[in-house]
Amino acid sequence: MSAMRPGPVGAVAGGASTGSRPAPPRLKLLVAEAALRLDRRQPEIARAMSDLIAREIKSLDVDQAFLELLWASVDANTKTITHILINDIPIERLQPTTAAVEYALRLAQRDIPANSLVRAYNVGKDDFIEQIFPDVQALDCSAEDKFAVLQHMSSVVGRYIDWISQYVFEVYEMERDRWVSAQGNVHASLIHDVLARRAVSPQEFERETGYRLHGHHIGIVIWSARTDPAPDELRMLAQVVSKVAAAARCSGPPLVTAVDRETAWVWLPFVARPSGLNLPELQRIVGQSGTSRASLGLSGAGVDGFRRTHAQAQAARRVVVASGESTPVISFGDEGVAITSLLANDMESTRSWVAEVLGHLAIDNEQTRALRETLRIFFLTGESYTDTAARMSLHRNTVKYRIAKALEHGETVISSNRIDLAVALNVCHFLGPAVLTGSGGR
Repeated sequence: MSAMRPGPVGAVAGGASTGSRPAPPRLKLLVAEAALRLDRRQPEIARAMSDLIAREIKSLDVDQAFLELLWASVDANTKTITHILINDIPIERLQPTTAAVEYALRLAQRDIPANSLVRAYNVGKDDFIEQIFPDVQALDCSAEDKFAVLQHMSSVVGRYIDWISQYVFEVYEMERDRWVSAQGNVHASLIHDVLARRAVSPQEFERETGYRLHGHHIGIVIWSARTDPAPDELRMLAQVVSKVAAAARCSGPPLVTAVDRETAWVWLPFVARPSGLNLPELQRIVGQSGTSRASLGLSGAGVDGFRRTHAQAQAARRVVVASGESTPVISFGDEGVAITSLLANDMESTRSWVAEVLGHLAIDNEQTRALRETLRIFFLTGESYTDTAARMSLHRNTVKYRIAKALEHGETVISSNRIDLAVALNVCHFLGPAVLTGSGGR
């Protein structure tokens, strides 16, 4: 891709000052001296500028790896500017830095708005010009010369930013078009082929998607809980996915495909089987969005694991949807989720079964809710009154009273075996009113 060539703007490097007159030799020397001072502070300037841009433009604060890529781009651009000023290099001879181009490509692939890229360059330009002031002020020359140096250096910075921002914007637009096309067609087609057990070469899959099937995966379904999704809902979900992937310490970028305007399927890649995700941290990340929900499968290896973890994430999502709960994250590996997801496939039959097993405890009111939860924990702790009391922060006598109350009048409850009781109570815990009868029974 060729760079766009803006016309002369003010005082520029390469012997051009305001208008088309060459910069006088003395001005060039003073500019070089100030730029050398600036160059000694360049690493510090680049890091502070990166932090400033991330604070000012929230959409760029995706994860730590992405922030490091932002710093690499800022670092490369600030180095280039100081070298232009020191060596009087014409901008027309420059080639964009690899880091700046790569950052624009990644922004496009993450579906971060292009105006964030443009704003980043404008914020950086203003900050860099401000950084010039103390080095110009330290020059041993007249106030008039200092003003001319500052004018010249500011002009060069402005022209460079105009040139590089146009270049990377064009890079962004081209990559965005390519990426959307690839994701919308090739990616989705290949993913559906794998899930449908159609013949797909792992090598072709990796070449087209950048994702390896021969590895370990954790499948995620992420969706918006908004009743009226925003036009850029998928972009916001993609940003949540990026933060989740960073927290999970994936071995590479996640594979993401949109299902509709408010739902996406995701696979997190790992070289080796992950020891386990930090679910409280994922709850925090997803919960911060306010409207996102996510369901996770268990880790799986290879093509079969790719399919299985996705199916598990889908099953876990059914539990959330059926219950109407608003928990940010649910995992297929959470206690009781797997069996509940199976029963959630036929809610009418499950509701009838729960009523048969639990009897009067299947009535939906505050009193029976407390009794059900106490009995559920009682079974989970191996029918230990002490452990149940500790887990629920209750007095042991309160637990004994509730257990007796739960089993006191319900003949059906007493006749049910412990396994059915435990499963039915677990189903009520996750699905709640969806499997319970009304306060007066049905």
